Amino acid sequence: MSARLIATAALAAVVLGACTVVGPDYERPKTTLPQTYAQTQPQAASASTGSVDTDWWKQFGDAQLSALVETALANNTDIQAAAARIEETDAILRETDAAFLPSVNLNAVGARSQTSGFLVQGRPLLSNNLLLAVSSSYEIDFWGRLRRASESARAQTLASRYAHDVVRLSIVGLSAQTWFALRSLDEQIALTRRTLATREDALRIVGLRLDAGTASRLDLEQASGSRADAAILLRDLERQRSLAESLLGRLSGQPGLRVPASAGPDPLTTMPVPPQPPAGLPSELLARRPDVRQAEEQLVAANAQIGVARAAMLPSISLTGAFGGQSIALSDLLSDRARIWSLGFGLSLPIFDGGRLEARSDQAVARDRQALAAYQGAAQNAFREVSDALIVAQAARDAEADTRARAQATARSLQLSQMRYEAGYSAYLEVLDAQRSANAAELDVVRNRQTRLNAAVDLFKALSGGWPDSQSGDAVPAAASR
Repeated sequence: MSARLIATAALAAVVLGACTVVGPDYERPKTTLPQTYAQTQPQAASASTGSVDTDWWKQFGDAQLSALVETALANNTDIQAAAARIEETDAILRETDAAFLPSVNLNAVGARSQTSGFLVQGRPLLSNNLLLAVSSSYEIDFWGRLRRASESARAQTLASRYAHDVVRLSIVGLSAQTWFALRSLDEQIALTRRTLATREDALRIVGLRLDAGTASRLDLEQASGSRADAAILLRDLERQRSLAESLLGRLSGQPGLRVPASAGPDPLTTMPVPPQPPAGLPSELLARRPDVRQAEEQLVAANAQIGVARAAMLPSISLTGAFGGQSIALSDLLSDRARIWSLGFGLSLPIFDGGRLEARSDQAVARDRQALAAYQGAAQNAFREVSDALIVAQAARDAEADTRARAQATARSLQLSQMRYEAGYSAYLEVLDAQRSANAAELDVVRNRQTRLNAAVDLFKALSGGWPDSQSGDAVPAAASR
């Protein structure tokens, strides 16, 4: 009868416990962000339709870049470490959820003992004690501590998956921008080599004119210094290219990677650039970003930990039981006379701990406020990154025509200054100024194109790969344009 009462009480506790969960339930906090981005403007090229293209780097139409990114996704150690962290949090979740089930243990004891002769009033008594029993224990989740712990572990598991997406997106973006830097340096090196060859020819001509008495020693020294400037710039660009190549090897998991210089003309300036998003781009797209989702799941986990800490201050209820056999002879161990069993109902209530549990509850509340601030900061930073990418992309696009016009104008100015110098109408210093302006203008054309491509990558990263189509509302990648 007593066992039936205990079982009935345990069943009632389980039913009541299913309705009791201490701690605050999670509610997504509001963020004070503008509804749309002011930087977006109508584009002549419309976005394509369809679902999100996770392979957004293919929008740049560079087969070598696509192959490099695929290699990085397969071999990068940071991505591999993030994937391993997902496996770790999955295992932690399984461990946490295992607390909902009773633990069952098999206990076996074999002992031989001697009792003092003074106790039994005779010779010392030798005896055996054999025990074989199955024991079980189960904590009733009356206050929802286990459910809050599972909620926290589940949120941490999701956060680790979003963290993996953050690492993946960062590695892809950095690989693409480093690739653009490498190709930009290839063009800058080619331009500088042509400039160096031109200045070496100019130095030779000035030397001949000096011998003929139609140029001064000052002209020769200025021409020599101009040639040295081009040589120094060329070595610096080659140094930067080697560093970019080394970084690509690290990102793609290929130490010692060597990328041949492009054989085609102007590989960077002919690469297609995706257009900016259409006007009225909603800021609610930021909710798709993996870093924002990661921050929110960490907030969910911190919120659930408040319930865990508060439940620890309340009574804990547990059931224990055992069934088996005990005898002095192995042959009798499984007989009916050797059968033993027990069923227990336990309750533990903290009375005095010096404020330890209350302090842990306060810590959980403080960590929840930290996670809230981190989530709001992640949303604000995401909005800033999108705005910055839009600003840079717009400025670089607007400047492209001017940089090309400036390069053409400085090239014509250089021709005129050389003609004026050869005719004796101006000093060689005018030629030097025209050379520097022409070289700088040519490099600016390449660098501005690189800026446009980098801004497109930043925009893809900031918007997690695409933006809504103006007609369907689906998030889609932009169609590339020249």
